[in-house]
Amino acid sequence: MSQDTASPPLARTPLHDLHVALGAKMVPFAGYEMPVQYPLGVLKEHLWTREKAGLFDVSHMGQAVLIAEDGRHETAAAAIEAMIPADILNLQPGQQRYAQLLADDGGMLDDLMVTRPANASHAGGLVLVVNAACKDADFAHIAARLPAGVRLAPRPDNALLALQGPASAGVITSLAPEAPQLSFMTSKLMPVAGTQCLVSRSGYTGDDGFEIVVRASEAAALWQRLIADPRVAPVGLGARDSLRLEAGLCLYGHDIDTTTSPIEAGLAWSIQKRRRSEAGFPGAARILDELQSGPKRRRVGIRPEGRAPAREGTIVLAADGKQIGHITSGGFGPTVNGPIAMGYVTASHAAAGTPVQLVVRGKPLAARIVPLPFVPHRFHR
Repeated sequence: MSQDTASPPLARTPLHDLHVALGAKMVPFAGYEMPVQYPLGVLKEHLWTREKAGLFDVSHMGQAVLIAEDGRHETAAAAIEAMIPADILNLQPGQQRYAQLLADDGGMLDDLMVTRPANASHAGGLVLVVNAACKDADFAHIAARLPAGVRLAPRPDNALLALQGPASAGVITSLAPEAPQLSFMTSKLMPVAGTQCLVSRSGYTGDDGFEIVVRASEAAALWQRLIADPRVAPVGLGARDSLRLEAGLCLYGHDIDTTTSPIEAGLAWSIQKRRRSEAGFPGAARILDELQSGPKRRRVGIRPEGRAPAREGTIVLAADGKQIGHITSGGFGPTVNGPIAMGYVTASHAAAGTPVQLVVRGKPLAARIVPLPFVPHRFHR
């Protein structure tokens, strides 16, 4: 008797029907049916976001609250610091921080955002946002390692919208006058179009922008209010990927995974001074050694010559033909009007300006190592 091997049905975000109504091309992604592009197309959606404001549905991401029963921030901070290398103890109310969930050997199980809410009613709590494809495993991993008196509460009843681009502050002003007062990587609970939301000045495009946590039941109404502004266009996963690649930002499962450490990935900036001196996080011996002595390989930017893009998995050769690494993300960069890529190469070949060759369709193509990001960040400091 044959077994049923049918895949489970794809989940849908609270905005699914609106995407379909807007003519989005829907594709499977991380267990969800998600918009990869709208009728405008990936290229124009990308450029629109760089010039105006793009609106993204990222409700598939995993949201949770880490709660210390004693109401003390120090208790929640100590619990999560046992799993990540970032300094959460010194996170001020309203601040958020980028971090990595570490395996015992210093590899990365996921990357995530950690926010300390500014409102007193959330004292002793931390808001976590993890990647969609990893959320079930992440939440199980975190929950299994929490001490008594600290619990993890997933928030599947929340949606998440991202408004990104230089016009985003102007767009959000009429709906949430407090929002433009936020600086990069800060957040506040505030009404947006009359609905209480957690708004942060953050995003994953390299541009100024906001991420808005809203109740799932209110998400469609908020999306429609935002999209009604002529400066705003809906943007799908296709342009989200090219935008973050131009910004030199890692995509979990591609540029970072359990085989890479934060130091190899160029994320040493996310490990603050106190954690470097005190350690106490998984893989600390490896990570601190790499901080001191340097890793054996490094994530770098790569610019192919000509117009042919180098995709994920492309082999990277030194000028003498020796294999020195591989591409982890690659494609066309609309803002720079040419092919761009990121990948790992041996540390001895990681200096900007180093000539390399990319094996594309069996042929070596000339390229060079370049600094990241490909497009300057425009975060609102």
